[in-house]
Amino acid sequence: MNIRILAWKNITSNKLNTILSLLLMTLGVGIISLILLLNHQISQKLENDLRGIDMVVGAKGSPLQLILSSIYHIDNPTGNISFKEINKLSKDPMVDFTIPLSYGDSYNGFRIVGTTHQYPTLYDCSLRKGKLWNKNMQVVLGYRVAQINNLKLGEKFYGTHGLNQGGHVHSNHSYEVVGIFSQSNSVIDNLILTDIKSVWDVHEENTENNEHHISCNHDDIHQDSESLKNHDVDGYSIPEESMITAILVKFKSPIGLMQLPRKVNETTNLQAAIPIFEIHRLTSLIGFGLRTINLIALIIIIVSGLSIFISLYTSLKKRRYELALMRVHGASKWQLVKLILYEGLILSFIGVFLGLIISRLSLLSIFLFIDNQKVFPSFQFQLINNELWLFLAALFIGVLSSLIPSFLTYRMNIPQTLTNE
Repeated sequence: MNIRILAWKNITSNKLNTILSLLLMTLGVGIISLILLLNHQISQKLENDLRGIDMVVGAKGSPLQLILSSIYHIDNPTGNISFKEINKLSKDPMVDFTIPLSYGDSYNGFRIVGTTHQYPTLYDCSLRKGKLWNKNMQVVLGYRVAQINNLKLGEKFYGTHGLNQGGHVHSNHSYEVVGIFSQSNSVIDNLILTDIKSVWDVHEENTENNEHHISCNHDDIHQDSESLKNHDVDGYSIPEESMITAILVKFKSPIGLMQLPRKVNETTNLQAAIPIFEIHRLTSLIGFGLRTINLIALIIIIVSGLSIFISLYTSLKKRRYELALMRVHGASKWQLVKLILYEGLILSFIGVFLGLIISRLSLLSIFLFIDNQKVFPSFQFQLINNELWLFLAALFIGVLSSLIPSFLTYRMNIPQTLTNE
């Protein structure tokens, strides 16, 4: 007697109860799995893009906005800061290195970021084609930028004012593609990198008084070019009074993390934000909502367990005579108990499997509808560690739902059952 085949036939013979039990189990598992996958993807991206950056310095405003705009490039910048002040910060003995960022324009929704060669090095980016920029108005494209816009080496394009599509096109200055990065599953995949001076050149204007106008976020700064003190960065000269958007800072030791942010916030007109603190605050704000949704999904799974129990119990009452006949024809008590347990396990396993599939299809649908498909770097179908616990918990609920019907089957009085029938 093949108990597994018999259990499957019993399940398929009671279609209405089976569909209801599977629907509830699939819904509960699918919701929890989707939340776990989103948490995993978001956490992975946040950690990957952080890359050991200890501090971000920018204009006064929201610290969280500064982090989101400068590290993850998913918010507007808080304003501009003077390169003169940043240069002083870079020379602090507690600072290991700094990476300046200057942005304010985009191409088809992808940000054009003026920076140094150290920025892609921070994310371990390798070139898929071409080379890094070594002249003004040369750019290197992130993997997804090149993929979505179908840009090739040597092609030229014009930047758009602002960080969204539909702004004024800077038709007087064209960027030339000289390199394309390999996929790094980091924020670099969605950026267009160039030197800082290129960003300034796009916005440079000569007034009647021959004043030098530099703006990296379209704020006016006028300074006599002869009075400016210059600094060399990546082989080109930067006027000391020039403006950039933000700077990423890495400390030599934890002492810098304890002292320098407070010093910057209290003694300068700049703002220092600690990425790890702000991201923790962000995840804490959304954590309550996620826990609430998880609780609702867990209740649904428990209800599905009750549905499986009712289905098995109802089926048992209808099949008492059949089970008694199986005992008469040689089936042992434990074989009948295994039959009931297998039915509960099969229902739970199919429900979990369908729930995991539904969660991945839902996540894939979310990715497809996200603007420019830029929020998540990749989509993975494999199970994550937390889902293994979800799988075991759902199977346990299935077994638990089968215990009472199994116990009743074990204690069944065969002569009385056959006589009553």
